[in-house]
Amino acid sequence: MSVVGDILESTLTERTHVVTHGPAYLFGRPLGEILVANFGLPREKLDEALAAQLEKGGRLGEVLIGLKSVTDEQVTRALAAQLDLEFVDVIGFDDVDPELVKKVPINFAKQAKFIPLKREGEFIAIAVADPLDTAVVDHARTMLDGEVLAKVARGTTIIDAINSVYDRSLNEAEQVVGEMEAQDLDAAEQVLESEQDLLDTGDEAPIIRLVNSLLFRAAKERASDIHIEPMERELAVRFRIDGVLQNVIKPPKRYQNSILSRVKIMAQLNIAEKRLPQDGRIKIKLAGRDIDIRVSTIPTVHGESIVMRLLDKSATLLDLAEIGMNSTILAQLDELIRRSHGIVLVTGPTGSGKTTTLYGALTRINTPEVKILTVEDPVEYQLKGINQMPLNPKIGLTFASGLRAFLRQDPDIIMVGEIRDKETAQIAIEASLTGHLVFSTVHTNDSAGAVTRLVEMGVEPFLVSSSLMAVMAQRLVRRVCKECREEYLPSDEEVAKLGMSMDRFRAFGGGKVYRASARGCTACSRVGYRGRTGIYELLVLDDDIRQLVLKNVDSGTVKKKAMEKGMLALLDDGALKVARGETTIAEILSVTQEDL
Repeated sequence: MSVVGDILESTLTERTHVVTHGPAYLFGRPLGEILVANFGLPREKLDEALAAQLEKGGRLGEVLIGLKSVTDEQVTRALAAQLDLEFVDVIGFDDVDPELVKKVPINFAKQAKFIPLKREGEFIAIAVADPLDTAVVDHARTMLDGEVLAKVARGTTIIDAINSVYDRSLNEAEQVVGEMEAQDLDAAEQVLESEQDLLDTGDEAPIIRLVNSLLFRAAKERASDIHIEPMERELAVRFRIDGVLQNVIKPPKRYQNSILSRVKIMAQLNIAEKRLPQDGRIKIKLAGRDIDIRVSTIPTVHGESIVMRLLDKSATLLDLAEIGMNSTILAQLDELIRRSHGIVLVTGPTGSGKTTTLYGALTRINTPEVKILTVEDPVEYQLKGINQMPLNPKIGLTFASGLRAFLRQDPDIIMVGEIRDKETAQIAIEASLTGHLVFSTVHTNDSAGAVTRLVEMGVEPFLVSSSLMAVMAQRLVRRVCKECREEYLPSDEEVAKLGMSMDRFRAFGGGKVYRASARGCTACSRVGYRGRTGIYELLVLDDDIRQLVLKNVDSGTVKKKAMEKGMLALLDDGALKVARGETTIAEILSVTQEDL
C-alpha cells in the first residue's frame, strides 16, 4: 500500500515540503503520534510496531496494518492530517470531470493511483494515494495543464473510481449486440474459421469484444458466475450477484455457436466436441486484478450451456470477524480451532460460504510451528504457508485417498474439502483420534443434522461422540443497501415468522427495522441489496450432547438440548442481524425456510 509507505515513524527535525499547489504543506507530528492521539492506537502497539520495523524493516503503516493495530483507512486519514490535506472518503461518478479524465491515460492513473476530480477556482483538484510522491503530482500538473490541489484518498478508493469512470464496458455489451444485429452472419463466421484467426483478431471482432466486455462487467459488478444459456429462440446471459441470478443481455441467437466457441477457445476446450460435458480454465487480468475463471460446459437440447465461475485471486481473505460472526460464536470457535485434536465440521448448502469460513479458521492458526495440509475440490484460493492438494478423481486421488496419504506427512492440522462417504468420514475420525485437528464440511440443513448424517453414513455413534468437537451451520444473506433502505416498524406476524415474540425481538435490540427499497438506487444496481454477510449456528458437543449422540437420537432432540444450553439457532442469529439493520426479515426467511 503506497499511502502508508513513505511516512516512517521518526522525529522530523527538518520541515519537508509536499508539492501540491501554491503554498507548500509541511509535516506536522510523526504519523504514529497522530494515530495514537486521534485514532485510538495504543501506545504499546505503536512501540511493538516500531520494534518490528527496526527488526524486519518495511514501512510503519504497513507494519501496523499487518499487526491489525489500525486499518488502512485510519493510516490514510492520519497521513492527510499530518500533511494538512483534505481526506476524500468516497469518489462518486459525479465527483469527476470526464473532460479532465480524458487527459490522463488509464494505465498511468492506475499505476500512480491518482485521478483528476474537478476544477476548484484556479486549481484542479486531484485525489492521490501518496501525496509525497512529487513525481506523480508533477506529471498530473503537466497532463492537466494547470496547478493542482492534492487531496488524499485510499488507494482502493481511487482504483474503484478509475474503473468506474474509465469503464466503457458496462454498456459496450449492448452496443456490440446492436452491431451484431446489423452484421452479416457469414462475415462474422469467417472470424471463427480457425483458432488462430479468432485469437488474433483483437478487439475488432464483435464476438470477442462481447465476451471480453461480459467478463469485465461481471468482475466489476462482483458477479460470482456467468451463465450463457441457449434457449429455443434466444441466447440468454445471466450473472449471479450476491447469490441471485440477474438477466444481463440476450445476444442474437444466430451468433450462439460463435460466442460459445470463443469461450471454449479461451478455456482451451475442444470446440468440435459438443456432445460431452467439458471443464476448463481461463486466467485473465481484469481491472488490475488476477481473475481465475472455471469454465463448465454441458450439452442441452438447444446447444451447449456454459457456466463460468469467477475467482478473484487477488482478493484478500476475510477474517472470521469480518464475515458476520458474532462475538460469542467467534470466541467459542477461536477456542475450538486451537485444540490439539478433534473434528470441526461446517455445514450448509452449496454457496453458503463454508470454504471461506474454513480458510478464515486456518488463517487464524497458521503459524510456522504447525503443518497444515488441505485436500480440496478444487483449490479455490492459495494460502501462504499451507500445503494444498487438489483432487484428481481420474487417477484415483479422492478425498479418502488424499486424507490417507496426509497421515504419513506428519501434519498437525488437516482440512478435507467435504466428507461425502463412509470411508472419508472414518479416516477423518481416525486422524482426529490419533492427535490431529481436522476441519471439513458436510451438506445438511443445520448443525444437529451433521451429527446424524455421520451416523447414517455408517460411522459408529461412539466414534462420532468421541471425535466430533463442534458443528457450525451457516447461510449467506444479502445486506440491505444502506443508501436506499427503508425504515419501518415490523408487525407481530412478521416477527413471529422469525420464531420469536416481539418482546424477545426487542430484547435483541430490534424495534424499527429496514426493508429493501423496491426502486433501489445506483449504488445497489436497483436491486435494494448490496453485498452479503453470514448467519451462523454453532453446536458444541459437551457431555450431555455426547450422551444423546451415543443413544443415536434424532437431530431434533440434539438441537433442542443444544438450544436449552444457550445455542443460537440460524433464525436467532438472523433476527439479530435484522435488529442491527444489516439485512431484512424477508432475506432471513428466504434462506432458513427448512428451519421453520
